Amino acid sequence: MIRFHADRYRLMTPAQWPSRETLMKFLLAASLASAAAVFAVPAFAQDAGPQHPGRVVVLSKCFQCHTDAMFRDQRQDRRAWEATVYRMVGRGALWTPEEIKLMADYLGAEYGTTKPATTPR
Repeated sequence: MIRFHADRYRLMTPAQWPSRETLMKFLLAASLASAAAVFAVPAFAQDAGPQHPGRVVVLSKCFQCHTDAMFRDQRQDRRAWEATVYRMVGRGALWTPEEIKLMADYLGAEYGTTKPATTPR
């Protein structure tokens, strides 16, 4: 049988509240921990070196339907990637010729036949 102990769930009286100094120390510690977490995230998120301009286009266009596994597993040269992109245009993708060129250049450089396959992070 479960008994309810009302005295455990009472609100604290003002005499039982923590001191102002204790509350200030707690708020300072919580603020410092939050700031450290916020400022540490961008340091880990940065890539080393400049990014290929086609990367942004691939991320915004291709990832609407595909996952990154498709690119990692399917190693092709630039010309084959361009054919793949045009095949997507035939299936309804609305991309400009400049976007198609950027995507084919990026995919050929990053996921071409000359680069070794990478494992997911």
